[in-house]
Amino acid sequence: MKQVTLLVGSTLGAAEDLAADLAEILEQNSYHTVIHTSPQVDHILISLEHILLLICSTHGAGDLPENIQPFYQQLLDQAPNLSGLNYLAVGLGDSAYDTFCQAIETLDHRLNLLGATRLEDQLKIDVSLADPPEMIAKKWLDLWLTKQ
Repeated sequence: MKQVTLLVGSTLGAAEDLAADLAEILEQNSYHTVIHTSPQVDHILISLEHILLLICSTHGAGDLPENIQPFYQQLLDQAPNLSGLNYLAVGLGDSAYDTFCQAIETLDHRLNLLGATRLEDQLKIDVSLADPPEMIAKKWLDLWLTKQ
């Protein structure tokens, strides 16, 4: 069974809720999932055989939520070789701000510099739109699953 490790950066809980919804969809498609709401680099270094799914909201002026800042700092300090790690990236934000989904951009950029490979275009969800984030993310994930 394939494994997906979900790392969540959340300030108000929307990214955590979305992670739970996406994990349920993945499990219905024969994936084993683990969700980390206090992500650490060790969570992705255990095995590069899993797929990483980053789900992160943007806080303040494009900042990472507090709960994922230690993970990002570890990526900067340790600079692990992530060649062989495949990942997906979902950002939540409000397009009324210049820093729309900046947090997922920051994480995505760092993972790329360390050698990880993004499997699909980033999904950037505008939480100010009428469609619920779960519906938007489900369509995106379903599309990715059909390619597997």
